Amino acid sequence: MELRRIHHAAIIATDYQRSKAFYTQVLGLRVVAENYRAERCSYKLDLALPDGGQVELFSFPEPPARPSRPEAAGLRHLAFVVPDVGEAVAELAAQGVYVEEVRVDEYTGKRFAFFADPDDLPLELYEG
Repeated sequence: MELRRIHHAAIIATDYQRSKAFYTQVLGLRVVAENYRAERCSYKLDLALPDGGQVELFSFPEPPARPSRPEAAGLRHLAFVVPDVGEAVAELAAQGVYVEEVRVDEYTGKRFAFFADPDDLPLELYEG
Protein backbone atom coordinates (compact mmCIF):
# COMPACT_ATOMS: atom_id res chain seq x y z
CA MET A 1 0.00 0.00 0.00
CA GLU A 2 1.23 3.49 -0.85
CA LEU A 3 -0.48 6.23 1.13
CA ARG A 4 0.30 9.55 -0.54
CA ARG A 5 -1.47 12.24 1.49
CA ILE A 6 -4.60 12.91 3.49
CA HIS A 7 -7.51 13.45 1.13
CA HIS A 8 -9.94 15.01 3.60
CA ALA A 9 -10.93 15.48 7.20
CA ALA A 10 -14.65 15.27 8.01
CA ILE A 11 -16.28 17.51 10.61
CA ILE A 12 -19.86 17.37 11.91
CA ALA A 13 -21.19 20.79 12.90
CA THR A 14 -23.94 21.51 15.41
CA ASP A 15 -24.85 24.76 13.62
CA TYR A 16 -24.17 24.25 9.92
CA GLN A 17 -24.53 27.87 8.79
CA ARG A 18 -22.29 29.17 11.60
CA SER A 19 -19.60 26.58 10.85
CA LYS A 20 -19.89 27.15 7.11
CA ALA A 21 -19.26 30.87 7.66
CA PHE A 22 -16.29 30.10 9.93
CA TYR A 23 -14.55 27.74 7.50
CA THR A 24 -15.27 29.81 4.38
CA GLN A 25 -15.13 33.41 5.64
CA VAL A 26 -12.77 33.24 8.61
CA LEU A 27 -10.41 30.50 7.40
CA GLY A 28 -10.95 31.27 3.71
CA LEU A 29 -11.49 27.72 2.44
CA ARG A 30 -12.98 27.53 -1.06
CA VAL A 31 -16.31 25.75 -1.59
CA VAL A 32 -15.97 22.84 -4.01
CA ALA A 33 -19.50 21.48 -3.66
CA GLU A 34 -22.48 21.81 -1.36
CA ASN A 35 -25.24 19.23 -1.27
CA TYR A 36 -28.36 18.83 0.83
CA ARG A 37 -29.32 15.21 1.42
CA ALA A 38 -33.04 15.38 2.16
CA GLU A 39 -33.32 11.72 3.16
CA ARG A 40 -30.79 12.37 5.97
CA CYS A 41 -31.75 16.00 6.73
CA SER A 42 -28.07 16.67 6.23
CA TYR A 43 -25.77 19.05 4.40
CA LYS A 44 -22.39 18.03 3.01
CA LEU A 45 -20.00 20.84 2.16
CA ASP A 46 -16.68 20.09 0.45
CA LEU A 47 -14.03 22.74 1.10
CA ALA A 48 -10.67 22.91 -0.70
CA LEU A 49 -7.23 23.51 0.72
CA PRO A 50 -4.55 24.87 -1.64
CA ASP A 51 -2.61 21.56 -1.62
CA GLY A 52 -5.60 19.57 -2.89
CA GLY A 53 -6.71 18.30 0.50
CA GLN A 54 -10.25 18.94 1.63
CA VAL A 55 -12.37 19.52 4.70
CA GLU A 56 -15.84 17.99 4.56
CA LEU A 57 -18.38 19.80 6.72
CA PHE A 58 -21.53 17.89 7.60
CA SER A 59 -24.73 18.68 9.45
CA PHE A 60 -26.95 16.08 11.07
CA PRO A 61 -30.03 16.58 13.25
CA GLU A 62 -29.00 16.68 16.92
CA PRO A 63 -25.53 15.13 16.74
CA PRO A 64 -24.24 13.87 20.10
CA ALA A 65 -21.49 15.83 21.81
CA ARG A 66 -17.99 14.48 21.38
CA PRO A 67 -15.47 14.80 24.19
CA SER A 68 -12.66 17.04 23.05
CA ARG A 69 -10.62 18.14 26.02
CA PRO A 70 -8.74 17.35 28.15
CA GLU A 71 -6.91 14.89 25.95
CA ALA A 72 -9.85 12.61 25.12
CA ALA A 73 -9.02 9.48 23.13
CA GLY A 74 -9.45 9.74 19.36
CA LEU A 75 -8.61 12.47 16.86
CA ARG A 76 -6.83 15.19 18.82
CA HIS A 77 -6.87 18.15 16.43
CA LEU A 78 -6.67 19.26 12.81
CA ALA A 79 -3.55 21.26 11.89
CA PHE A 80 -3.14 23.71 9.00
CA VAL A 81 0.27 24.77 7.70
CA VAL A 82 0.73 28.53 7.39
CA PRO A 83 3.79 30.49 6.24
CA ASP A 84 3.82 32.73 9.34
CA VAL A 85 2.00 31.78 12.54
CA GLY A 86 2.17 35.33 13.91
CA GLU A 87 0.44 36.77 10.86
CA ALA A 88 -2.22 34.04 10.88
CA VAL A 89 -2.88 34.59 14.59
CA ALA A 90 -3.28 38.33 13.96
CA GLU A 91 -5.75 37.67 11.12
CA LEU A 92 -7.86 35.39 13.31
CA ALA A 93 -7.75 37.81 16.25
CA ALA A 94 -8.89 40.65 13.97
CA GLN A 95 -11.97 38.54 13.21
CA GLY A 96 -12.69 37.93 16.88
CA VAL A 97 -11.29 34.39 17.08
CA TYR A 98 -9.44 33.56 20.30
CA VAL A 99 -6.06 31.94 19.65
CA GLU A 100 -3.90 30.46 22.39
CA GLU A 101 -0.37 31.74 22.94
CA VAL A 102 2.10 30.90 20.18
CA ARG A 103 4.41 28.09 21.25
CA VAL A 104 7.50 26.46 19.76
CA ASP A 105 7.62 22.72 19.02
CA GLU A 106 10.45 21.41 21.17
CA TYR A 107 11.49 18.86 18.54
CA THR A 108 11.17 20.77 15.26
CA GLY A 109 11.66 24.36 16.43
CA LYS A 110 8.53 25.37 14.47
CA ARG A 111 5.99 27.83 15.88
CA PHE A 112 2.37 26.75 16.39
CA ALA A 113 -0.83 27.93 18.05
CA PHE A 114 -4.21 26.42 18.81
CA PHE A 115 -7.69 27.86 18.29
CA ALA A 116 -11.15 26.32 17.98
CA ASP A 117 -13.98 26.17 15.49
CA PRO A 118 -17.56 27.08 16.50
CA ASP A 119 -18.05 23.59 17.99
CA ASP A 120 -14.83 23.82 20.03
CA LEU A 121 -12.99 21.42 17.72
CA PRO A 122 -9.29 22.04 18.34
CA LEU A 123 -7.54 23.47 15.29
CA GLU A 124 -3.84 24.26 14.97
CA LEU A 125 -1.79 26.70 12.93
CA TYR A 126 1.63 25.19 12.23
CA GLU A 127 4.41 27.21 10.66
CA GLY A 128 5.92 25.52 7.67
